[in-house]
Amino acid sequence: MTDSLEGQFLIAMPNMEDGRFEHSVIYICSHTEQGAMGLVINQVARHLSLEGLLIQLNILRDDPGIQVPHRLREMSVHKGGPVEVERGFVLHSDDYVLDRSTLQIRDGICLTATLEILKAMAEGGGPRQAMLALGYSGWAPGQLEAEIQANGWITGPADKALVFDGATDNKWHRALQSIGIDPAMLFGEAGHA
Repeated sequence: MTDSLEGQFLIAMPNMEDGRFEHSVIYICSHTEQGAMGLVINQVARHLSLEGLLIQLNILRDDPGIQVPHRLREMSVHKGGPVEVERGFVLHSDDYVLDRSTLQIRDGICLTATLEILKAMAEGGGPRQAMLALGYSGWAPGQLEAEIQANGWITGPADKALVFDGATDNKWHRALQSIGIDPAMLFGEAGHA
């Protein structure tokens, strides 16, 4: 596949009809003839903390005396998409790789979906930069291409700093600006004379 969007941003147009993706920025992890998979990087699961999730997974003990690494207390859990929402995915820098479990995507960004990476992070190790998402966004063969042609999405090069930036509130605007688009100039449909 020569026009793969792997390692790029998929940015929702203002007229996105699917409310689950309104103002979404998705990092595309895989894009082949079999379909596409990505993670929404700007929707936080506000009802869930990373520390709480690690306790549920028995990676951390629910004990006030346990010292939780500072960066874990500040990390948010994201809603990666509506598919398999009970499954976790860690998008991370390439300074931490688990042999067969880590997918190296592009430009120093990797994806790992095993508990080992969460355990390493809870112990103060793991990757220098990371983002945890529950669920993913997926498209059947040809579906994503059709949605792009129907003016549902804009694509562009991913900005690694934006992927791992914890400030999610204005990430949609910043993603558009990173590819040279002023969000105020976007219209969902072409004008009619």
